[in-house]
Amino acid sequence: MTSSFEPYTYPARLSDAQRDRVLGVLRDGAAQGKLSHDTFLRRMELALTARRPEELAALTSDLESGGRWSRGLFRAVGGVSAFPARVRRAWQSERLPRLLLPVPGPHPLRIGRDPGNGLRLSHETVSRLHAELTAHGSRWILRDLGSTNGTCVNGQRVVGSVVVRDGDQVSFGRMTFRLTASLPVPPV
Repeated sequence: MTSSFEPYTYPARLSDAQRDRVLGVLRDGAAQGKLSHDTFLRRMELALTARRPEELAALTSDLESGGRWSRGLFRAVGGVSAFPARVRRAWQSERLPRLLLPVPGPHPLRIGRDPGNGLRLSHETVSRLHAELTAHGSRWILRDLGSTNGTCVNGQRVVGSVVVRDGDQVSFGRMTFRLTASLPVPPV
């Protein structure tokens, strides 16, 4: 007696890369205004629970556009539209008030709203004891003193201490300065 036995093969499991590609297409479609918010959320849910590649393909069949040329055009338009913001940031960074690094001394320069600080900044986003600046040889170390609104150097929040240099952008709360080692001499 012979019996033909064909084992049942289960369909291949969807890979994370396949799901990520579909989720990216859905995000792009929502960003381009091709999907309403509710439709976007529903399709995201379906993409995460899909079991077969055909289910994923159905979710993006109306969104996938022309190809490489249209994606390149969309990227170019996005880059051009971001240009004014980049110019504004660059313009503002050059116009920042200068903060002259003090002559190195035995004590650190305390910065904050308190009148006893070496550098008093009267702004509601600056803490009473906000930060301190210390000279170690030829290097300057900026340390946040547990301020409420934080201290940032070149856009990065300071956690603990960080080395600062001439030209760095330093923010205490919402007050921003450009560090300067010495004032430029005006032309005669």
